[in-house]
Amino acid sequence: MMSCITLKTVIFLGSARDISPPWGGDKRLGDRVLNHVKTFINAREGTLGDDTVKHSITVLDPLELFGAGGALAESGGELRTPSFFYKAGSQPEGMAAVQQTIKDADCYIIISPEYNHSVPPALAGLMGTFGGSNYAYKPSATITYSPGPWGGMRAAVALRPFLSELGCLPVSKLTGYPNASEMFNEDGTAKDPANRMLKQLAPMIGELEWMAMAMKAQREKTGPPSA
Repeated sequence: MMSCITLKTVIFLGSARDISPPWGGDKRLGDRVLNHVKTFINAREGTLGDDTVKHSITVLDPLELFGAGGALAESGGELRTPSFFYKAGSQPEGMAAVQQTIKDADCYIIISPEYNHSVPPALAGLMGTFGGSNYAYKPSATITYSPGPWGGMRAAVALRPFLSELGCLPVSKLTGYPNASEMFNEDGTAKDPANRMLKQLAPMIGELEWMAMAMKAQREKTGPPSA
């Protein structure tokens, strides 16, 4: 009998940029990519054997979380007070809520540019605020973008050991969007739906769903390894 399973999917944004460049353009190009990805995933119904797979999405945005009044503003992106330095139950309420969202997730999607050909500090600060046990035994998928021709791929490669160390193992496939402002409108719709670069997303999400379902089943069956 066919059943519908909803994966708890957390999307991490990699950029906290809040200023337009002097040559013009978006304050944060990643918002276009985020809108595209959210629309795609919300409309998606994956199929794995007899199961239909959907997603319940939560977006964690460093611009909001580290900003004034944000849940992680006290700690900041430089990790003045990371969550794992608090005694159990003594974290600030907002930080504890973000940690619980991460811990409850079945899988993660990272949407990121590259800074200095590497991982953006806002992303490293956001994800690194929380200990690896919150991410462990779950998969992740990486989507990178750029205003130029490389699609953020150097960040995608740099993220693989970072995500592995946190415990949210990256799936094999990657998605990279070069010239993202020319690919997407502000609402995330594709300017050219026939653009071949748009074809990357579906197979990567399919791989993420397969891994998420397998890991979820094993966590529920046996819990994490004891030794």
